[in-house]
Amino acid sequence: MAAVMKDIVFYLFRGHGMVGVCLAKILWLETCLRTVIFHKERRCVMAENPKSEIVKDVGKWDWSEMWKKEDWWAVWLGFFILLLGIVFYFPHAGDMRAKIEKAEAKYAADAKRTAQFKTVAWYQMSDAKKKVKANSVGIGKWMKKFSGKPKNWSSNPLDAFFMTEAKATAKKEKATAKHEKAKASEKAAFAKAVAAEKAAEAAGFSDQNLNNEAKSSIAAWRDAHLKASKTKGKTTAKPYNQIIQLILLGAVFAVFFGIGIAAMGKSFGEFVKGFAFVFLIAILTYIAANQATMKAYGIGYAAWAIFFGLLISNTVGTPKWAMPAVQTEYYIKTGLVLLGAKILFEKIIVIGTAGIFVAWVVTPTVWLVTYWFGQKIVKMPSKRLNATICSDMSVCGVSAAIATAAACRAKKEELTLAVGLSLVFTSIMMIVMPIVIKATFPVDKQLILGGAWMGGTIDATGAVAAAGAFLGEKALYVAATIKMIQNVLIGVIAFFVALYFTTKVEVAETGTKVGAMEIWYRFPKFVLGFISASIIFSLFYSYFNAQISGLGGSMVDQGIIKGMGDLFRGWFFCLSFVSIGLATNFRELREHFKGGKPLILYVCGQSFNLVLTLLVAYIMFYVVFPGLTATI
Repeated sequence: MAAVMKDIVFYLFRGHGMVGVCLAKILWLETCLRTVIFHKERRCVMAENPKSEIVKDVGKWDWSEMWKKEDWWAVWLGFFILLLGIVFYFPHAGDMRAKIEKAEAKYAADAKRTAQFKTVAWYQMSDAKKKVKANSVGIGKWMKKFSGKPKNWSSNPLDAFFMTEAKATAKKEKATAKHEKAKASEKAAFAKAVAAEKAAEAAGFSDQNLNNEAKSSIAAWRDAHLKASKTKGKTTAKPYNQIIQLILLGAVFAVFFGIGIAAMGKSFGEFVKGFAFVFLIAILTYIAANQATMKAYGIGYAAWAIFFGLLISNTVGTPKWAMPAVQTEYYIKTGLVLLGAKILFEKIIVIGTAGIFVAWVVTPTVWLVTYWFGQKIVKMPSKRLNATICSDMSVCGVSAAIATAAACRAKKEELTLAVGLSLVFTSIMMIVMPIVIKATFPVDKQLILGGAWMGGTIDATGAVAAAGAFLGEKALYVAATIKMIQNVLIGVIAFFVALYFTTKVEVAETGTKVGAMEIWYRFPKFVLGFISASIIFSLFYSYFNAQISGLGGSMVDQGIIKGMGDLFRGWFFCLSFVSIGLATNFRELREHFKGGKPLILYVCGQSFNLVLTLLVAYIMFYVVFPGLTATI
């Protein structure tokens, strides 16, 4: 009879694909055992036994997952954008190479006059190469305009959308006066740097005091150059009207993500209708973030996106018709694949073993110690919240938090709480840390040690760059590079979190061991896209640089990344943060914040991170590898 019933059940569901098979199995097993709970990601088979029927967990790969699962669609969509970048920019490699060769012909001889320090000509050649950008071609300019976000504004929010000719002219005139002043300061610093270098050259570059004076004068010129560069942007102000462009961009995004939604078996029409609401809030987010005062205090789009989302979901409530487009992980996973292309191994190696040690040794140490502290000392009620906060705080903020949350299957409220803590402390640290460094660090260690400290501890990449720029060009370079090295760990942490929670935590919770393939099911597949993008575009970067130094930066960094990936990644992250807010209820969030334990964990973990990163950065850059430090 049992065999007959089994055949009937499977016959009834045979025409409903994988869903029908799963339902049939669940119904049959419930009839036989009534005690076994199956998850949608698990395939189970019955093993016949003379005495009993035993349920075994058997991993089985289904190729349809590659077009039916969110993670895989994030990979495909991310690589589609990157592939478009290849099509748009790589055909211009010959022109870019010719311009770099021209720069080398002009400055190379003078740039190599001494190995004691980087000469004025070395920086001039570097500046000339940096101006060679693949995204400066016609299609690059169009892509930048098409993907543009609401503009900066001060007192009138309408300036975020359009600006008249008269207003653009007035803005240009005001900016020009400021720029001319900065250029005059740069010119004076340049003259002093040239004179100091000539004095060192006259002594055959053998007088250490004269060499140090030249290095100091050149560093001062570079800082003045950075300030002048920052003031140049507004001198090219032009009238604009972004309303039509933003409408078109929203429509393109709706179709772009909607294709994947439809392939995953959801309603394309319902998604598009809801996406209009989510995208509108994303626009509002950028308007708030680009207000002059908000920018000055470092309150970025991520904080505003979550704030507006929470405000709506906890007052009037998120409209039900908008919920199909509240796709937190779908948006950000696509953005993280694009982020992977930005992690270029050759750029990582430039800063050497010292930077790698600061990022790849300190970060896992902080994660493990903080997780232990959360479980044993703070007594965090949720291991998943603990893990998410640890990744958020020790790796790179929101990106790592979402990858970890996906790996350990944290609740959306736990993710929101971790992200919120990160955003608050990031805003504080990006303002306070440069001030502390300026006030307390020895002058000769402010740029490199200070940059490494900020790069290893401030969560968000954008905040790291802003804080580094406050100290100077060299600090910006060191901080951004350390953070880029640290970002590599997003995929590594996600893998080990998935491994730990699958084989340890859930085994302890359920008392049931799972098969090895469950780790593969649990592993966030978009991380494969993240890692693949990093490897592929690192190879492209090295390939172009092998032809001539600087071509990799022009084609990959200033082409694929700045001309495609970065243009859309910010939008995708913003859509994700809006979705986090729209899907979160304060009452559910309050439950996870009882006793202030998440705050205590974050503060203690970040404090340990600050101390350990500073200590290791000092040892690596000034004790173990002082020669490397001198070449930065």
